[in-house]
Amino acid sequence: MAELRRTMLYDLHLSRGAKMVPFAGWDMPVQYPMGVLNEHLHTRSHAGLFDVSHMGQVILRGPGAAEALETLVPADVVGLAEGRQRYGLFTNDAGGILDDLMIANKGDHLFLVVNAACAEQDIAHLRRLEAAGISVQPVTDRGLLALQGPEAAQVLARLVPGAQAMKFMDVAEFDWQGATLWVSRSGYTGEDGFEISVPGDRTVALAEALLAEPEVAPIGLGARDSLRLEAGMPLYGHDMDASTLPGAAGLGWSIPKVRRAGGARAGGFPGAGPILQELAEGAARSRMGLRPEGRAPIREGVEIFDAAEGGAAIGTVCSGGFGPSVGGPVAMAILPAGLAAGTSLWAELRGKRLPVTVTPLPFHQPSYKR
Repeated sequence: MAELRRTMLYDLHLSRGAKMVPFAGWDMPVQYPMGVLNEHLHTRSHAGLFDVSHMGQVILRGPGAAEALETLVPADVVGLAEGRQRYGLFTNDAGGILDDLMIANKGDHLFLVVNAACAEQDIAHLRRLEAAGISVQPVTDRGLLALQGPEAAQVLARLVPGAQAMKFMDVAEFDWQGATLWVSRSGYTGEDGFEISVPGDRTVALAEALLAEPEVAPIGLGARDSLRLEAGMPLYGHDMDASTLPGAAGLGWSIPKVRRAGGARAGGFPGAGPILQELAEGAARSRMGLRPEGRAPIREGVEIFDAAEGGAAIGTVCSGGFGPSVGGPVAMAILPAGLAAGTSLWAELRGKRLPVTVTPLPFHQPSYKR
């Protein structure tokens, strides 16, 4: 078994009592002594600091980098203004999703953040662009922190004046004690917040400075998962994968008109045929929210049926757990697209069927700085 990799903050996690677990080849904190439920609620009401240094950071340089990246992702990269960021998908020839990523236009280059579990495959995929003269540079000497929550802006402004003026999905660079921070106003919790790329040798110092602020607590992967689930945000390898088309994953919104049939730059990305057909005709299946009755969560892999007895299995839970902010269990599943909110279905748990209700996503309304 390969040795787990460690982020720059490994010793800091241990010093704060973190419980460490293997995650995507890394040794990561799943929770701290505060516990997952309290970490979740603290982030919703104050500010939480997440170590996301395991994620892949990549720089693309060269004339036509935006046009070249559009041959791999069905996003509008050419139309992305300098100082702005947007969400995108890597797709395969069958239209399935290879990974999701963030794409930032930093003027003379593009900056990408990809999932840890997919980073190596994504970088190999991006190297296809080198034939078009694009330089693909994995960033290996920087950490990545996420500061999330309604008090994140006031905290970061104390250390980095000017950050609070950023809008949702803005990107900017700031100096902090001689270190250049690459900051985006974004995150994966459904809260206002920032993701901060920091030079590796300053990552611990910045994390300690943020944690010294009274509003901030360290938050592990457990609460990160429950926060994104409440916010209705899909997680790669769970709510989408190489066999899931964007429409079924509920991610058709990330493919703009300019890349769809009839658009100025329609198609031209892997799987364009099936993806654009699905978007034009409407997806037969779609990711939906479920609220189980009672307090017992339904987890990934649980089958969903259309009747209390007998009937047909119509889907499988792809993400599920307890939602601390909504005070009960929540789940997501890819189900027949015609199901209306309020429809009663049944989850089969240990041979017993429990009633669940189709519920609009998100379960918790995001609060971003527009």
